[in-house]
Amino acid sequence: MSGTPSLLWGEEMRVRRVPKDHLSTLCQSPWYNTRRHPYVEGNIAYVPVRDEYNAELELPERKPYHNRGYYQIGDLILFHGPRPSPEELEAVIFWTHPRGVLWVRCLSEVTRMPDCELLYGECGEVCHIENGYRYWLDPSRIMFAQGNREERARMGALVRLGERAGDLCAGIGYFTLPMARAGARVHAIELNPLAYQFLLRNAKENGVEDRVQAECGDCRTLLSGIYDRLVIGHFDMLPLLAGALRYVHEGSVLHLHTIDPCEAEIRSTVKGAGFSPTMAIHRVKKYAPGRWHVVWDVTL
Repeated sequence: MSGTPSLLWGEEMRVRRVPKDHLSTLCQSPWYNTRRHPYVEGNIAYVPVRDEYNAELELPERKPYHNRGYYQIGDLILFHGPRPSPEELEAVIFWTHPRGVLWVRCLSEVTRMPDCELLYGECGEVCHIENGYRYWLDPSRIMFAQGNREERARMGALVRLGERAGDLCAGIGYFTLPMARAGARVHAIELNPLAYQFLLRNAKENGVEDRVQAECGDCRTLLSGIYDRLVIGHFDMLPLLAGALRYVHEGSVLHLHTIDPCEAEIRSTVKGAGFSPTMAIHRVKKYAPGRWHVVWDVTL
């Protein structure tokens, strides 16, 4: 096939060729199939096309990748855990042809900012497309938890049209965007000024800025009014539950993200505020051996 790249991506994929530098402008193109990742080789990006639109090429099936796992955010590759070996780095570059490869050593405790090392190429802002949402961020400066993808989609499915939701650790809009697009009015609070700027940008990019009230600061002092739903998406924020319960009503729903078992603590705190909780636990992903990232859905 003339003009076909030497490395092919996933299953058979219908694509159009565009200059790599134009990728970020395609976020709103109706023909862009956001369920597949573009393939980049040199200065050309092979962008997946929706079935109802014409394609320029059809890339045949590619051989499976059997090396170390990685995360892809836009056209950047991220490694977590131990530093990748030269062989692992070479393999992922050969497989994905990324703009850059980052090794994330760790995350800060409160703001979750990554401590990174650039191992290859360059980094910077990317537009990461997921479930039809466009998340702008700089992965070298902002955390993006790809393992939470299903939970972000679940939040959009749970909210009711017109309800008032509070996103207490909003980040760049992980849960804010799905809730706002589903019709909720979202009070999104973020402590990190950089993440807050991306939150504003992402609300506008996704056409929900009129349903998002974004504030930069400490959620313990910025909560106001009464909420139908509260999302506490930071593992270390369970202690603020007691204060948050002053801003809810009977029938409100809380979504508390935790690592270690804490059902007794949640029940005690909720009952201390005068509510009787109905609780359900939802597993998000494995966090460490014997430990899970879970969400407690608490209906008051």
